Amino acid sequence: MHFLDLNLHNTLLKAISEAGYTNPTPIQEKVIPLVLEGKDVIGSAQTGTGKTAAFALPILQRILDGGNVVKRGKRVSALVLSPTRELAVQIDQAFKSLQVHTQITSTVVYGGMSIEPQKDVLKKGIDILIATPGRLLDLFKQEFFEPKYIETLVVDEADLMLDMGFIDDVMKIAKICPDEKQVLFFSATMPPKLVGVSETILTDPITVEVAARSSAAKTVKQKLYYVPKAKKMELCLHILRNTVKGNRILIFRRTIFGVEKLEQTLLKNKYSAVSLHGDKSQTKRQEALDQFKAGEVRILIATDVASRGIDIDQLDAVINFDLPNIPETYVHRIGRTGRAGDSGFAYSFCSADEKEYVTAIQNLTQASIEVIEGHPYPLDPNEKPQVHKKKSGSKHKKGRKSEASKKKKTRWY
Repeated sequence: MHFLDLNLHNTLLKAISEAGYTNPTPIQEKVIPLVLEGKDVIGSAQTGTGKTAAFALPILQRILDGGNVVKRGKRVSALVLSPTRELAVQIDQAFKSLQVHTQITSTVVYGGMSIEPQKDVLKKGIDILIATPGRLLDLFKQEFFEPKYIETLVVDEADLMLDMGFIDDVMKIAKICPDEKQVLFFSATMPPKLVGVSETILTDPITVEVAARSSAAKTVKQKLYYVPKAKKMELCLHILRNTVKGNRILIFRRTIFGVEKLEQTLLKNKYSAVSLHGDKSQTKRQEALDQFKAGEVRILIATDVASRGIDIDQLDAVINFDLPNIPETYVHRIGRTGRAGDSGFAYSFCSADEKEYVTAIQNLTQASIEVIEGHPYPLDPNEKPQVHKKKSGSKHKKGRKSEASKKKKTRWY
């Protein structure tokens, strides 16, 4: 299919052509016609599948079909909710690039920044609003956001909304929007709670699924290190000194505590590093990202949640300090390097309790990962996964006091 087959407005086709696109991605091919028909849609797709344009293009088309944009009075007719500032900014940039030859306007609002300039833009009037949930509710309470003209509501990265505790805010926002609205719901995964949310805010939705990428780019050279969990930090320092080349390295850890611990260790060892995780304010997260993109620091350490959807190109290497328990996440992580024909490297550390993750990854990708032997911190092949025993609790029977506690006690009655 060609974009011409989607019957889009000439101004949109011109912007698409200038951006260098000729054929829609699978999700764009499936979603755009449904949105143009006014259907509610659940899109199951990961970042990088082209889903932003899948909802942006038909939203712009419907606004253009609605008549002269200037005469409509510049009131918000499309609202896009995003879990993080970084994603919200990217969505706004996508809209601006597609609406460049129209008179349609859009803006982005988010927390962690002064609210006053955002109020000023909303007072002047805009057609499309991209927002993080908390800041949007603040603007609504202060009567700077008027939801009664909303025709289309987009909930992007819904599973990340759930992870970050924003899903209740999403429900509130859906409730203050008109009953007669189109809802587009995008999520990489659909856990049970999200299914319940979608059933509440969508009407007869059509589900569109796009398979996750199951193979890594051939330009990415993958290396696997079997290492005891307690020696991962030493191994990381060892390969940074002797193996990993380049000035743009992204390291993934599973937890916020792990990210901070690794950052402190690297800084003590004179490495330039910054971290990205959900406990940091939007301002601090953006500062860290800007430093890394500008080349001011060599290493960025992040959790999957914090890095999700962030556009970081031309990475020299990705290090999986902790292997992900979802194999598609591994493919997504290492796909950040080796882009545009450049070669990239992915180094993964596997402890005894992560061996099953390696099996799942290799089953998904239908390829084996090269195992690096002879490094200073090898894993004993016979080492068993750690079993975390529950504490047995008090040695005294429930409801019974020890002899010591009974002594010298005077009753109040």
